[in-house]
Amino acid sequence: MRVAIVIPCRNEQRYIGRCLQSIVDCNYPKDLLRVWVSDGRSDDSTRDIVNEYAKQHAWIGLLDNELRTTPVALNLGIKNSPDADAVIILGAHAEVLPDFVSRNVELLQEDPAAGCVGGLIENVNEDEVSEAIGAAMSSAFGVGNAHFRTGGSEGYVDTVAFGAYRKEVFEKIGLFDEELTRNQDDEFNYRVIKAGFRIRLWSAIRSRYYVRASFRKLLRQYYQYGYWKVYVNKKHGAITTLRQLVPLGFVLFLFSGSIWPLLSWKLALAWTGILLLYVAGAFFFALRKSASPKKVLRIVWAFVCLHAGYGFGYLRGLIDFFLLGRKPGRGSALTR
Repeated sequence: MRVAIVIPCRNEQRYIGRCLQSIVDCNYPKDLLRVWVSDGRSDDSTRDIVNEYAKQHAWIGLLDNELRTTPVALNLGIKNSPDADAVIILGAHAEVLPDFVSRNVELLQEDPAAGCVGGLIENVNEDEVSEAIGAAMSSAFGVGNAHFRTGGSEGYVDTVAFGAYRKEVFEKIGLFDEELTRNQDDEFNYRVIKAGFRIRLWSAIRSRYYVRASFRKLLRQYYQYGYWKVYVNKKHGAITTLRQLVPLGFVLFLFSGSIWPLLSWKLALAWTGILLLYVAGAFFFALRKSASPKKVLRIVWAFVCLHAGYGFGYLRGLIDFFLLGRKPGRGSALTR
């Protein structure tokens, strides 16, 4: 199969070289491979690094993404790959294993029902904060049944990271929604399944991902995920996955803590008990990742950032898109 790999990025001088080198080191025939880096006008040395790789490898190219959003970047790469039998969506923070492309192709050829296939992500931690964030994001307590992160069971799923899509998918359902600053891949995968294709997870397909080393960035990232998920739901008139409602319930539960004491001390006591159960659960799952007290506290805080960030974003999205009838603004969000 002829395979195109599309990498949206902006100002990724620290990671883009490692990402491209991992693809260079893949065992897939390079005459069947095309790599596009869709760059959102980087003002660091990202473009220089990509151009240096392009000089050495004719199958690597640089595209200008003037609008600087991820779905536009993805669509640029897809449009510039008309002969590709499959398109793989990759992140600039990612590195792939040598058999990554060949394993994706193997599964696509083996399972004609699969419109998209993908594998597991191994988190790469660069400091103690990123280690805690990575641990939280690989825990079922942190991200639910996102099996590509937690290493859950193989088979058909609702989404994967860094998916490989056969060309028939784009021919049937179109490209990524350029209105969406975030959640464009989740929304696209929802359309994939709705169109009758399947999404399959295989643990033999593996990649590494350099985790963001900032609780503030994590909180902001998941706030955006929650916010944009509401707009996706409104566009489709449906709740795309049930797990997206859990963080909203968590945030609403926190808000309700200011009401119960006014109504009944028993209700206030029950609220406190449920909150303590959440805290106990967070510590239990954090202890499964580390025995160090300091690391456990960081992992618990990462859980809170994941859940509160997504939940507050979702609540704000409900207010903006449903109560106030607002339209989303076009923002820049290229780092994957």
